[in-house]
Amino acid sequence: MRSTFVIVSYDIRNDKRRNKIHKTLKNFGQRVQYSVFECEVSKIAYLKLRDRLDHLIEEGDNIRFYFLCEACRNTIERIGGELPFPDDLLVI
Repeated sequence: MRSTFVIVSYDIRNDKRRNKIHKTLKNFGQRVQYSVFECEVSKIAYLKLRDRLDHLIEEGDNIRFYFLCEACRNTIERIGGELPFPDDLLVI
């Protein structure tokens, strides 16, 4: 099954909801900035993610999804900061 590369950004007013959004997104992608995740997901996984997030947000909250094609994904540039590592990475 083909996967899609999606950048998800969010602006959530409430700390408790923001933490739930963060935990949900961790199951689908990699955090690259405080409120930005990169997710490579199947269509079914994307629909599950969107449904879960939709049930968590309230009025005034904002979540955006940006879909990148393979060619566009290869043009992503970064200045500064560290490359993201998985949350469960163990370095010895």
